[in-house]
Amino acid sequence: MSKRVGILIFPGTNSEEETLRACRAVGLDSELVHWNADFDAVRAFDAYVLPGGFAYEDRVRAGAIAAHDRLMLAVREGAAAGKLVLGICNGAQVVLESGLAPGLDGATNAQAGFTRNAPLGKYRSTHVYVKLSIPPERCAITAALKPGAVIPAWASHGEGRLAAHSATLGRIAREGFLAFTYCDANGDVTPEAIPNGSALGAAAITNERGNVLAIMPHPERDAWTFMHHDASREQARGDASAMLATSGGIALFESLAKALAR
Repeated sequence: MSKRVGILIFPGTNSEEETLRACRAVGLDSELVHWNADFDAVRAFDAYVLPGGFAYEDRVRAGAIAAHDRLMLAVREGAAAGKLVLGICNGAQVVLESGLAPGLDGATNAQAGFTRNAPLGKYRSTHVYVKLSIPPERCAITAALKPGAVIPAWASHGEGRLAAHSATLGRIAREGFLAFTYCDANGDVTPEAIPNGSALGAAAITNERGNVLAIMPHPERDAWTFMHHDASREQARGDASAMLATSGGIALFESLAKALAR
């Protein structure tokens, strides 16, 4: 029996359809789960994906209210039992606000957060690349990627800058919690590649157990050729099959599918 993936929807979520499409494209038995779903039915999923958007209008802080939604009780319970949890953009904010990552020393409270972009706190929507900065096997969701894999994505957020106490940031960097960093198309990690001033150049954080991944940019928005921001899209013009071929950001979802298959 294939593993079932629940894609959680809170009031204000707006990227659920793209996320659902990416999950199904890699063969995952996925379905949308609204905030008013039966709680026991939510608990029955084998993995959870939290997509982007503006859950509960991002009041207080991005992801802060959704982190206390009753659906997150099932996600916390599942993560503690070893289920996989992938948070994307607003979902990543929810993951950190709920304490699911980084979870240093087994803590369940929020130890870091994604806050307003630097330098001016403005919303950014721009194409980016992210580089895997941990051994692939450190996180179950990245285990099928190649070492140093570079994935294209779209950063689309106003609060994507990782922030925490300096001691916490030091541990995130040293102890293998920094899953992806922003980079250029060649995989070079440079200050210019960081769209939001994120500490450590962080694009994604994992937890101690390696079953939770919080990634700020959207890989599902560069998962097909027609979404690309390079010459490959122009080269595919006039060829429907090439234009609709999965590529780019789909790699992260393929890795998720392989993790669940194991």
